Amino acid sequence: MKKYFELFVVVEVQKTFYNPPSPETLRNWRVSAPSGFEFTVKAWQLITHPPSSPTYRKAGLKLNASSQVGFFKPTREVFDAWERTREACTILGARVCVFQTPRSFKETPENIKNMKEFFSSISDGVEFAWEPRGWSPETVKLLCEELKILHVVDPFNTLPATQSETVYFRLHGSPPGKKLYRYKYTESDLAWLAGEVKRLSGRVYVMFNNVYMKEDALKFKSIIFQQPPP
Repeated sequence: MKKYFELFVVVEVQKTFYNPPSPETLRNWRVSAPSGFEFTVKAWQLITHPPSSPTYRKAGLKLNASSQVGFFKPTREVFDAWERTREACTILGARVCVFQTPRSFKETPENIKNMKEFFSSISDGVEFAWEPRGWSPETVKLLCEELKILHVVDPFNTLPATQSETVYFRLHGSPPGKKLYRYKYTESDLAWLAGEVKRLSGRVYVMFNNVYMKEDALKFKSIIFQQPPP
């Protein structure tokens, strides 16, 4: 983590998605970070992902098929998971909490209802950001505006369905995603991205989530700030 503190001004914490670190570990990160360094937090998968998701195996978590987790269900398990996520946001001083839903989280009346109940029931002084998969722009726009949450997108695939003072990009790989995570962004890709970011006002987060994330993020940083990479 120390190296990231030296190279960047913000990181998105992925460990909170798989299995949140202990409060002690989170406090150590916060204390070790330089003044002004920012963390964003990815919400624990128990909130967003069903028990069948392979991401639980990756995290070493064993869930029963009957576990009442994921899809923003109004259950004790989901709200307990939110409390763990909220605690991480508080300790790290996060401004944004990202909720990434899987493609299996379909655009259904039940899922929309659960989303509305969940986000209407929580508050934490942070901005909530949602990264959906396969939902219509019209529904995303309506939900984000009603619930006052950010629409997270990969700008090489689509643009946010809503306008807001904060924009959150997550880049997953090849435009438009053919190679996905193994794609290495070209100078041309990153120059285009820098142009898009400069046209936006307010606070813009650009988070790389590909195999070459560190290298690509440094190249992008050098382009947008017109500085040579370290």
